[in-house]
Amino acid sequence: MFPSVDVFATSLGLQEEDVRKKTVVVIDVLRASSTIVTALHNGVKAVIPVEDMEAASKIAQNLDSTRYLLCGEKDGVKIQGYHLGNSPFEYDEKKVKGKIIIFNTTNGTKAITRSSGADRLIIGSFLNLGSVVESLKADSNEILLVCAGWKNRFSLEDTLCAGNIIFELTDGKLPEGASDGSLAAFSLYASYRNRLEEMIHSSNHAMRLRNLNGDEDLTYCSQVSILDVLPVYSQGMITNSK
Repeated sequence: MFPSVDVFATSLGLQEEDVRKKTVVVIDVLRASSTIVTALHNGVKAVIPVEDMEAASKIAQNLDSTRYLLCGEKDGVKIQGYHLGNSPFEYDEKKVKGKIIIFNTTNGTKAITRSSGADRLIIGSFLNLGSVVESLKADSNEILLVCAGWKNRFSLEDTLCAGNIIFELTDGKLPEGASDGSLAAFSLYASYRNRLEEMIHSSNHAMRLRNLNGDEDLTYCSQVSILDVLPVYSQGMITNSK
């Protein structure tokens, strides 16, 4: 049976009652979700998502400096004084294995903290889409897919990812009675699934990142189900539950 699934195009206005008793998947393809998935794949012990620099600093003050890395970006650029930014390629095993990452980004970590009251909170991307779908198929909760968007605006790549998740959950056949959000995301993905990388590269956010960092991150983040990682948020930390 098709589970109850809805989609929020951004996390703006997300309220506690929207996520309560639900399984929520937060999606920020470019790039927070993809970076979290990659970091955990490469041996990060845990990721602590925060909303802003002040919160990051407070947490850092209470940890042994040898145990954590302060990481993240503002408007796509690494924050001055941070160890790492928000490119998945920065999180190679040699740098991050065994570390706790304190993570602060423009869109993704805000969406995660806004969703923290969920019964279960998963971080999703194209990279770990298969692991996310496998977990959701075994889940009895209502499901909410929260797209991080860009500064509270619609983001093409996040909605495509949400649509891909729904497409896989339904074996490509969305049933009658699906929510408007699910229908929109499913239809968008179904229309462009054979041109997925092209569409991601053409998105507004991809254009912003291309001007800053080139195409390397975009191409990497467009790959589907290449990492068997299931990041789950609990008690303020994201760990790999696989």
